[in-house]
Parts: sequence; structure tokens; C-alpha cells
Amino acid sequence: MNTMTENEKKLLQAKHRLEEAQMRDRKKERNARTRRLIQEGAVLEKVLPEVRTMEPSVLEDYLIQKLPQHD
Repeated sequence: MNTMTENEKKLLQAKHRLEEAQMRDRKKERNARTRRLIQEGAVLEKVLPEVRTMEPSVLEDYLIQKLPQHD
């Protein structure tokens, strides 16, 4: 017979609640990162309007040339 005991059911429910909480945390982190990247991109465009038309690789090269290197 494949019936679960009450303790097994509770353990499985607790595992699922933990997984759901972890998924919510990951989504919250992704949303925060997305918001931060959008805000930083907006600041970059405001300060350097010419970057609006640049491809990402060109923008990266441009910034590498313009900014001091940090080691």
C-alpha cells in the first residue's frame, strides 16, 4: 500500500512551503535587480545621451575607454 503517514504528509507540505518561499525570494531579488538596472540605465542615458543609439558591446568599449580602470 502506498499511503502516506500523517508525518510524511506534514513533511511534504513543509517542503513545498519552503520551496514556494524560496521561489518568492528569488522573484523578489530578480525584480529588485531589474528595477536597479533600469534606473541605472536611465541615469546613464541622462548623463550621456549618445549611449541611446549604441549597441551594448560598443557601449561597453566606450565606457572602458572613458572610465579609469579599477583593479
